[in-house]
Amino acid sequence: MGYNVWVSKKIRVVVLRGGKTPEYEISLISGREVVKNLAMDKYEAVPVLISRNGKEWRIVEKESFLERASKFETRRPEKEWSFEESRVLKGINELADIGDIVFIAMHGPFGEDGKVQGILDLFGIPYTGPGVLASALGMDKLMFRKIMESEGIPVLKYVALKSKTSEGEIKKKLGPFPYFVKPNSQGSSVGCSLAKNEEELTEALDLAFSYDKMVLVDEYLGNKELTCAVLGNEKPRALPVIEIVPAGEFFDYESKYESGGAEEIVPAKIKEGVRKKVQKLSVKVYEALGCRGFSRVDFMLKNDGELAVLEINTIPGLTPMSLLPKAAKADGISYPELLNEIVRLALEKKKD
Repeated sequence: MGYNVWVSKKIRVVVLRGGKTPEYEISLISGREVVKNLAMDKYEAVPVLISRNGKEWRIVEKESFLERASKFETRRPEKEWSFEESRVLKGINELADIGDIVFIAMHGPFGEDGKVQGILDLFGIPYTGPGVLASALGMDKLMFRKIMESEGIPVLKYVALKSKTSEGEIKKKLGPFPYFVKPNSQGSSVGCSLAKNEEELTEALDLAFSYDKMVLVDEYLGNKELTCAVLGNEKPRALPVIEIVPAGEFFDYESKYESGGAEEIVPAKIKEGVRKKVQKLSVKVYEALGCRGFSRVDFMLKNDGELAVLEINTIPGLTPMSLLPKAAKADGISYPELLNEIVRLALEKKKD
């Protein structure tokens, strides 16, 4: 098997995807789009697939990867993808031998939470997106909200639970149903539910606790969801705001990644003052966590016109259905140009 990419004078970009996460399939699709769209005149893509248990890191021949990549699905079939034209890395440090930079196309635990970033930092390998601390804080929804509160940034009313509790205790803090229930450290709405009564609350808590030891219960007022991506290092800037109108009751996993699951309006149909406030707050959130490269901040626009920050996505999806590429397109940035900017910002980090 010939890895002629290794001796190329172009910038060699190791595209890291898969791993020990419920968002395994989304990571594969994000990785596929990155490999397909990296500008061939500047970069050589080196796909690396991490197994579901996280123990095997395998270099995959680019053409073999793209040939099979069209079969990747978002429905979480629990399938382990294998490739004949591939070989297992002898050690993580080998990434520095086969690439100049790592493009992290991983979402959720073990990819977006600082763990992979820490490994790459240990070996001095530059990578895209925020660093260890920002990644870890962004994934931990409770810690993220505590930082937002300390910075004077508005968040929803919520209750944090380490075990199931009575409806009365939640109602005392949040008021009457409905509530939105979510695991503390997951992405892509994995394990999330809308609870409109006591029976649904019990089911929602059971589901959320199956993914995490900590669960958040949020107030839910039928709010409008907005999201705003941010690009940059020292001088980050906000991209156009997107309004999300899910086909179902909320913006769940299927709504995010399946055609027709949601209407995503860009630019959002909101007042100019609200748009400016969302963009300003997005940059403030980004800087408060110490993010670099790129991220995306999610908001709720309450019925009374007030904004509340939901969470930050430090490695937003890069699938054809994802919000970051749509925001970039609305700003006049093509998908290859977006990838080029993400890589450029990562290489700029290396010089710091």
